[in-house]
Amino acid sequence: MGLAVLTALGIWVAQGAIGLLPAQAIANPPAEIRGVWLTNVDSQVLFSEQGVRDSLQQLATNRFNTVYPAVWSWGYTLYPSQVAERATGYKQGLYPDLENQGRNEALEAAQGDRDLLLNLVQTAKDLGLTVIPWFEFGFMAPANSPLALRHPDWLTQKQGALPAARLEQEGRHPRVWLNPFHPEVQQFMLDLVAELMANYEVDGLQLDDHFSLPVAYGYDLYTINLYRQEHRGQAPPANPYDAEWTRWRADKITALVDRVFWTVKARRPSAVLSVSPNPATFAYTHHLQDWPRWREKGYIEELVVQIYRDNLASFRNALRDRALQQARRHIPTGIGILSGLKDRPVPMALIQQQVQTARGMGFAGVSFFFYDTLWTVAAGETSSDRTQAMQRLFVTPRQRPNVAHSPRPAPASS
Repeated sequence: MGLAVLTALGIWVAQGAIGLLPAQAIANPPAEIRGVWLTNVDSQVLFSEQGVRDSLQQLATNRFNTVYPAVWSWGYTLYPSQVAERATGYKQGLYPDLENQGRNEALEAAQGDRDLLLNLVQTAKDLGLTVIPWFEFGFMAPANSPLALRHPDWLTQKQGALPAARLEQEGRHPRVWLNPFHPEVQQFMLDLVAELMANYEVDGLQLDDHFSLPVAYGYDLYTINLYRQEHRGQAPPANPYDAEWTRWRADKITALVDRVFWTVKARRPSAVLSVSPNPATFAYTHHLQDWPRWREKGYIEELVVQIYRDNLASFRNALRDRALQQARRHIPTGIGILSGLKDRPVPMALIQQQVQTARGMGFAGVSFFFYDTLWTVAAGETSSDRTQAMQRLFVTPRQRPNVAHSPRPAPASS
């Protein structure tokens, strides 16, 4: 696609990014994404109004400007949802039971229909923080979730015999994948998006690496029949990495992203569609997620690519990726940085180096996975060291990059 067309899809311009003298740069500091993901897994910051207030205040004090709270995780919404209730029998599942892959029924009963997202949005707005809810699980669900058990026809599979062909082990948890090619699955996702946009004053929606499908999947009866209909009766190739079979499935997911984009815009025109995928080659080859094409078609208005690396050399090399470099010239493109996992904090020195590298290579900002680990000390650090380093990470306030909302891509024909 030519540069003129890409420009029409919406070039972003960070204030002061080019052509400024030093004095002007001081008066007009460059815009920057300063984000963090909030999750209900290995974290309790979303479990009480006080926890939400304290965490958002801490982020605002440290000059962050964006939060990405999970709103779809473990097969449940994290806010009261009529769409989810129709599909699963439950309005929400804010408090997960990680061992049994379900809801913590005792906490859910004690808290009632507490609306986490309403509380979070109101608090964030008061603090000047942008809120872009995040579909953390995408098409993935726990194998024994009500969603999976009530809708087995919504699930896709690998080659082989059931039930094993449906399962994918993630750590100690067996997962299943909703079929992104099935019309009822698509409508469920679109209804969730429409409900979210209609009911909450959010600033956007973020899809991540789970709004995809592992390449081994797609051998369920529905998808096989759909493929046969479009290939004169021919069955899908046995090789899941077959180029045409990969392209066919990836294009179907791209067509769904078109519908997601327009569902967002129909309810909340100023909301941005943000995407947080893995690097492009891995995302396409292994998860059928062709986000460079999504970007070319104008669906992505903010990109935050997950570059989770444990050393600076591999981090810097990943930032040189051609698709990533192309994206940063046309839309606000930030870098997802791993600040730690449960019991595995990342040294603050490495976090600082990665932030500085992303800035130095011209990216539009960063987001950290995940909130709690920003403050969890690594070996050789003290709590005071970590806190002071966080305060130095973003020295002065910054606005987020502006996104041009028009003209927009034409809706795909149905």
